[in-house]
Amino acid sequence: MKNILITGATSGIGEGLVNTYCSDALVFACGRNAAALANYENTANVTPLQFDVTDIEDIRSKTRDIESLDVLILNAGNCEYIDDALNFDSVLFERVIKVNLLSLGYCLDVLLNKVKPGGQLVIVSSSAAFLPLPRAQAYGASKAAATYLAQTMAVDLQEIDVSVVHPGFVKTPLTEKNDFPMPMAVSVEDAAQYIKKGIAKRKKDIHFPKRFTLIMKLFQVLPFGLWGIVAKGLSR
Repeated sequence: MKNILITGATSGIGEGLVNTYCSDALVFACGRNAAALANYENTANVTPLQFDVTDIEDIRSKTRDIESLDVLILNAGNCEYIDDALNFDSVLFERVIKVNLLSLGYCLDVLLNKVKPGGQLVIVSSSAAFLPLPRAQAYGASKAAATYLAQTMAVDLQEIDVSVVHPGFVKTPLTEKNDFPMPMAVSVEDAAQYIKKGIAKRKKDIHFPKRFTLIMKLFQVLPFGLWGIVAKGLSR
């Protein structure tokens, strides 16, 4: 059985991935929420690990006993929006960047050397990385950077395959807070299956649902000025 470590495993996509993989893999389910992690204590093949991905020493101490991994899935993240771009909220911006981007560097520092040759690194980004969207100065920037980080790791790593995941809207406790329509949203269970299948095929870009993400990718080819008009319309 493969050893798989998943961050952000206490809710949403991370929880879905743990539940999807635990039937045929040994899973390290990682997160900050002790109460949520306690739900895994009697789940076969799951080892819960409590640590904060924004604290490199916490990551190091809690994963010290892990000798090797077949798949490292860096999924932990947060989403907050900047409602007034003119009065820019730098505290919110720092908070989102730290969770969604800097934590990736901390996890790679500590955990990447545990991935076996022939293993896989998976970074969960977002389809928000494809285009500049209203109120997404913090979230979108962090996810665009996460995508770039994954792609550069894919260029430089010789013995480890790298995948970046670009989900569309997924029905999670985090997205329940959204105050705007979420077209073509998929369930956590479906999202986990999309990701698992993409990892099994060692796809470089795992994006879903394709009827949504392909539209996003198509909009990428628009001149920025034209997309800006569309994006401003979305914000109204």
